[in-house]
Amino acid sequence: MNIIQLQVRSICIITLLGVMFSIVPLMGQNNQSIPAYHIYAGNTHSHSIYTSSHGSQWDHIPGATKFMEVDSAGVSHVINSTLKENWEKYQGLPSVHYALAKSNGYDFYAVTDHSQEAGFHPTDPSNSTWLSAKIAADEAADQNFVALRGFEFSENNGPNGKGHINVFNTAIYMNALEKGIDLQYFYKWLKSVPANGDGAVVASFNHSGAEQYNNWDYRTSEVTDIITMLEVINSNKNIHYQAFINALDKGWKVSPVCGNDSHGIGGIKTSTSRTFVLATDKTKVAILDAMKNRRTYASLDHNIQCRYTVNDKIMGSTLSGEKVFRFDILINDPDANNPGDKITKIDIVKDGGEVVQTYDVPIPDYSVQWSPTINDASNKYFFVRIWNACGGEAPKSDPQKPMTWLAPVWTGR
Repeated sequence: MNIIQLQVRSICIITLLGVMFSIVPLMGQNNQSIPAYHIYAGNTHSHSIYTSSHGSQWDHIPGATKFMEVDSAGVSHVINSTLKENWEKYQGLPSVHYALAKSNGYDFYAVTDHSQEAGFHPTDPSNSTWLSAKIAADEAADQNFVALRGFEFSENNGPNGKGHINVFNTAIYMNALEKGIDLQYFYKWLKSVPANGDGAVVASFNHSGAEQYNNWDYRTSEVTDIITMLEVINSNKNIHYQAFINALDKGWKVSPVCGNDSHGIGGIKTSTSRTFVLATDKTKVAILDAMKNRRTYASLDHNIQCRYTVNDKIMGSTLSGEKVFRFDILINDPDANNPGDKITKIDIVKDGGEVVQTYDVPIPDYSVQWSPTINDASNKYFFVRIWNACGGEAPKSDPQKPMTWLAPVWTGR
């Protein structure tokens, strides 16, 4: 076989793998029980010019240590800063964010400005800033791109726990810093908040500390089915793995996402980390459904293709208390010209962050399938994490650390 024939054969194999990941259920599973999920990549956390109290549009006054303050109404204001003369180079309206995300290959992108900002005051569904954010998302969406409007609920003053949460697809919003509002109040509000048109209301824990949200308190079954995600990757590099483990051990059923948390437009192009969803279609309803049903993963690589089943149930599922778990894991990176993207190791992790089984890939490759069986009569969840030869595409990536985290499967116990 000559060089040209080898090249053609390689291209055909890579193309076939891409088709398999895009339109066909995982090999070996029951095709009648699982839809054909496509894998879409995007971002679940960003801030536009509507987060007006802080961001890359400001020059801070030298020597000042405080750059924003909150007034008695719970509204954030910028202080000790001056707006850059050419601020549009650094920050933009939601419409600018969506346009840049679309031109840089994102399948979906969420703008989630802080709801305590001056533009969102007073807190009202007819607020002009809130409505203009909705219009921008509606106008940006097309058959190749999903624009999501959300808001960041920023509980900074307690006393019943602190932490930030992104909320997607609601018709109304809430300012965490107004009097009388805390995490317990917010969790109750989430149960009945109306959706913004079609699609589910979903939420995500953001850049979580290991014991935030009053050490993961106030969980109910209703709010567990709304806060279905947790930001394992934040700002293209910060890993919140221990928070993920602690939340799972406290009974929260969350799957990993990546929020670039950009306070400017520059990160849209430079951030290499992504949230991935397994969805039936590239529509707002289908992507929100994937988030609602926890079919997500987070990676420091912008296009790695991952999925797995356990007992023929797709990642994110809850099983029925079985004691034998048959995994079928398929990982593929389409960048077959980059040796750093070869998959080197796969872990299966269970309760408490304990590694159950590890597959050290004998010959690192761009496409790896692993089908282990695990016997366990007491565990509550499993999830998969992945290493590659370079540790991901984010700055200071470390091949000795995992670079992709996949949604758990819950055992039903």
